[in-house]
Amino acid sequence: MKLRGVYELKSIIIICVAVILDRIFGDPINIPHPIIFIGKLISKLEKIIRKSNIPLKVGGFLLLIFTIIPTVAVITIILFISGWIHPYVKDVVTIYLLYTSLAAKCLKDEVEKVKSALVQDDIELSRKQLSYLVGRDTTYLTKDEIIRGAIETTAENTVDGILAPLIYIGIGFLFNMPVQFVFIYKAVNTLDSMVGYMQSHYKEIGYASAKTDDLLNYIPARIGSFFMLLAGGVLGYDIINGFKILKRDRNNHKSPNCGYPESTVAGLLNIQIGGTNTYFNEVVVKPTIGDAIEKLDVIHITQSNKIMYVSEIITLIFIVVAIIII
Repeated sequence: MKLRGVYELKSIIIICVAVILDRIFGDPINIPHPIIFIGKLISKLEKIIRKSNIPLKVGGFLLLIFTIIPTVAVITIILFISGWIHPYVKDVVTIYLLYTSLAAKCLKDEVEKVKSALVQDDIELSRKQLSYLVGRDTTYLTKDEIIRGAIETTAENTVDGILAPLIYIGIGFLFNMPVQFVFIYKAVNTLDSMVGYMQSHYKEIGYASAKTDDLLNYIPARIGSFFMLLAGGVLGYDIINGFKILKRDRNNHKSPNCGYPESTVAGLLNIQIGGTNTYFNEVVVKPTIGDAIEKLDVIHITQSNKIMYVSEIITLIFIVVAIIII
């Protein structure tokens, strides 16, 4: 029991320090970032598969497998070696790797760049800043469409980039493998962001990655949206309408998961998002989410960031309690 209590305390300290580091520093600069290496691996594997005679759909499954296995293997070796050097070294490496799996400050900063350009009435710069965050064509977007895109990417990535990784870290601690669990998720999520599109160029090769990402995000999207709803209530936003729109519009998205956080944010802020976008010169028609009770404004970008941060704290509290109880 005493040993279990020590493990619980250390787990709580590690996850809290990782969250604090992300909140303070965001993505590390000039320091090796595992997600960058995963992205480079995916790019190389994709090129090899496309040059081969392997059917792209089959190649997509190989891409998935040969991204996950090396990622987990390398991380396990790094943790083993650091533990062999000293247990404290392993703890430091664990904290660093968990910290790099989170993206709260990075998301907030990048979305705020879009807002800042809009406040300065620099529509071209705001389109450019948004293009770094979304897959859609931003060339001819209006101000309202740019605001909508910024809010949608914040809502979606609140789950993908923050709450889901935290949840997988928490589950991983139950098996004493938090880093491996979260990086399986991050590898799949990175695959989805790079090849998991429905457009013709990626439809076949990205099929396995997109479906696996849908599967891994299925529970986090639903639990995370509930935490986002609670966060909106804490912030004084319209939690009743948030629940109403979540219940009504959660399926108004081509993704089985993205509609949950997007409808939650739309309901909390009394705005309407969703609708038609252009991806890789292909028009994708989507239903709208929420009601246009309030006109879209740059303040809604800041409010969506606040929901992201508070929901992260709520998720962290939930995980800490779970570690103690379980």
